[in-house]
Amino acid sequence: MPLELFLDLYSPPCRAIYIFARKNGIPFELRPVELGRGEHLKPEFLKVNPLGKVPALKDGDFLLAESVAILLYLNRKYQAAAHWYPTELQARARVDEYLAWQHTAIQLPATNVYLCKSLLPHFSGQPVDPVRLDRLLGKLKPALRHLDQEVLATKPFLATEQLSLADLMAFTELMQPTAVGCDIFQDWPRLAAWRARVEAALGPELVQDAHRLVLQPRDPRDAQRDPKLAQELVQRLLERLS
Repeated sequence: MPLELFLDLYSPPCRAIYIFARKNGIPFELRPVELGRGEHLKPEFLKVNPLGKVPALKDGDFLLAESVAILLYLNRKYQAAAHWYPTELQARARVDEYLAWQHTAIQLPATNVYLCKSLLPHFSGQPVDPVRLDRLLGKLKPALRHLDQEVLATKPFLATEQLSLADLMAFTELMQPTAVGCDIFQDWPRLAAWRARVEAALGPELVQDAHRLVLQPRDPRDAQRDPKLAQELVQRLLERLS
């Protein structure tokens, strides 16, 4: 049985896994899971991941969740190039350090900006709340400052001198608010230059392919297909962004 990846490419961690697999020539079957339609809560997906979250991996009888765990599994199984996850102790530790730090420092605030700017208006039918958006952007700013003024002041990539899993995760996370019109790179020149280096290393065509969904406007009919689900999503979003 071929490796199966259960992904929603609106999700940054899912895009990171998709890019890694494609870039490294890893054969896989893509199993799309649309979060906006509640497909992650359906019984058939809960058999793959009882937590009801993407990404998820199925390799024969082996099931695995969590984006970092999946990336490391793919890296080890398919023996990807060493720059992704270096063998040298301290270089690997720098990648591990970023992967541990990014969950709350980058992923959470960047996703919240995206939810406020795109998903909440989409499902609620209400305009973006500028006060809420400014507050959420402010929560992301300290991490952007750290990356621009400290991490990237001494090296071209986040962990080592070459592209690593740290850069891949950061790139997909920071593209999330950028894709909906919040250019978080404009005030940080080193971070903007890093973005260009990462995109060049990954390949612009692959980057564009992975980000195709998030870069295009959502179909307004999606929010009307299941009003009950839309109402539930709005309530969850408001609770998360409060």
